[in-house]
Amino acid sequence: MERMRQLVGEMLIYCFVVILLTGGFLAFFYTPSNQMVPYNGFYEPLRGVPVSAAYDSILKISSEVRGGLLIRHLHHSSSVLLVLGIVVWILLGRSRYALAALGLVLLGGLAGYGSADDLLTGTVLEKLPTPWWYGLHLLTALAVVTVLVLSSRREAGRSPRTLRFVALSLGLTILVIFFL
Repeated sequence: MERMRQLVGEMLIYCFVVILLTGGFLAFFYTPSNQMVPYNGFYEPLRGVPVSAAYDSILKISSEVRGGLLIRHLHHSSSVLLVLGIVVWILLGRSRYALAALGLVLLGGLAGYGSADDLLTGTVLEKLPTPWWYGLHLLTALAVVTVLVLSSRREAGRSPRTLRFVALSLGLTILVIFFL
């Protein structure tokens, strides 16, 4: 059971690496601003409608940036898998970091949706400006990577990793991300 918990922990780190890489790519094209701008992208029914600069940049990432929609999908699906993996990690063992990681990932997910300025518009959470949501999203990412690395190092101290173990965890992570 301990080795299974370690395997899930390793998979969580690799899944988070995918989140960091895709998030870094998306950050190059994202504009964290609540300023209203007229939409002038590909989607004809929305053309000319005032939207926030954050939402406009997300629409442009999805429709105009080469591979942008795929990267957004990978970022989102990896985030969902990270939450599910942490729940499995909690169920498998006695890791004191698991509940903190779950809380941080859920807070980071909420902040990610808040920075998109689409799903939270018109709610109580809309009162917080988009740059704050984006900053919270980045801070929780740093906290999550810290928790995952600390936990992984602790697990590896008890039961060292082998090359076969790392290859297995990396292969399973790729299978889960791309084929589920």
